Amino acid sequence: MSKYIFKIIKNASLDKMKEAVNTVHERSGMSKRKIFNDMLHCTRKYGAGYYDYQIFAFYNLTEAQRATFMTRLISKKFNTFMNDYDYAHYLENKDEFNKLYKKYIGRDFIQFQEASKEEVREFCKKHPVMFCKMQDLECGHGCERIKTADYKSFDELYAYLKKQDFCILEENIEQHPAVQKLYPNAVNSMRFITVLDKQGEPHLLYIVQKMGLGGSIIDNNCLFAPVDPETGIIKYPAHSGDTLKGIVYTEHPDTHVKIQGYQIPFVKEAVKMVLEAAKITPQIRYVGWDVATTPKGPAIIEGNTYCAHDFWQLPPHTPDGIGILPEIKKYVPEFFEGKIK
Repeated sequence: MSKYIFKIIKNASLDKMKEAVNTVHERSGMSKRKIFNDMLHCTRKYGAGYYDYQIFAFYNLTEAQRATFMTRLISKKFNTFMNDYDYAHYLENKDEFNKLYKKYIGRDFIQFQEASKEEVREFCKKHPVMFCKMQDLECGHGCERIKTADYKSFDELYAYLKKQDFCILEENIEQHPAVQKLYPNAVNSMRFITVLDKQGEPHLLYIVQKMGLGGSIIDNNCLFAPVDPETGIIKYPAHSGDTLKGIVYTEHPDTHVKIQGYQIPFVKEAVKMVLEAAKITPQIRYVGWDVATTPKGPAIIEGNTYCAHDFWQLPPHTPDGIGILPEIKKYVPEFFEGKIK
């Protein structure tokens, strides 16, 4: 991993690093020289880039606390350690995912590129509102919510679907009223992170409730807050999806719903669901599941094979200054047997 650190330093943008130093200076009052030197120290010792240093507020943490955080380098190493990416297509390819995990997705769908025009016509009649996805894209990229009534004819709609090259047409998810109340324009999914231990048994690391913002039809890069897996209660205020901004929200800025203490339904059922789903492709031991909450219960939207490391260790959500590594060590101790370099 020393080569990876060198690569990080070599490819680092001096302008962006200077910007990070300036931001930390404004937030902490530390001298810029001290911040710069401490950033380099944290890169060498913990594999923390300057963004890690900024978003995790390393400037406020002791050396012992810093050592508990999954930094960019450790995240890269853990993803590689846990997942055999020869099998990633089962989750990343939307066609394969919907077929393999059909039991858990809780909605009708059709493989657009495999279906006949008449099959698509019948699907559109049955589902006047559809959610359309691209083949291998994640985080909502390329997705569209389409109303058939917005098109003059089915032929016009079909031509548009062909032009956009969608791979999957899905029944639009009906959101549970309690989750709809948080933000009505997007499906506000929960992100569950699961790991499989050496014996293939699944474990839950954490849950966050994501929320759309400002008219967005997707919930990515908007707002999120941790959820208690036992009670379904949101534990802390929300954080901005752009973690560099470091904005904390005690209420949703669009709906004015108070976030901390808000009850999310069907969380225990969702935990049971993702732990079952985690065993289907055992070669991918570390997965981020996006799960919708419907009036009938949880429904998996997708599984992500490369899990971001930032949005579950942020200062508003770690009041004790302890990152996720101790939790991971409970279930995957073999990852820590050699010194993380």
